[in-house]
Amino acid sequence: QVQLVESGGGLVQAGGSLRLSCAASGRTFSSYAGGWFRPAPGKDGEFVAGISWSGSSTVYADSVKGRFAISRDNAKNTVYLQMNSLKPEDTAKYYCARSSGPTAIRYEYGYDYWGQGTQVTVSS
Repeated sequence: QVQLVESGGGLVQAGGSLRLSCAASGRTFSSYAGGWFRPAPGKDGEFVAGISWSGSSTVYADSVKGRFAISRDNAKNTVYLQMNSLKPEDTAKYYCARSSGPTAIRYEYGYDYWGQGTQVTVSS
């Protein structure tokens, strides 16, 4: 079993920044890709960003490209999401997930462990 715990959410003004963390316990996270998702209207979840097991490859949703950065520290079993230039439409609960493989992918079905989420609220 893998437990994922997100932290770092909060209330921020538009244009501000937040850094989310996802700490894993239990089985290792370091051999698997990680990702961040958020709910979207009419969808179960919207892919935000993903990172390969080594951190050498990252993928982003078009809506956050250039503003968000995903990274990881395998020694700490932690994945991060640096969010800059936040917009009110970024308001959501952000969920961390561990992929079932080493490669970052955009689809929920490729992830087998999920955290409980951390709320991000961006005021205008």
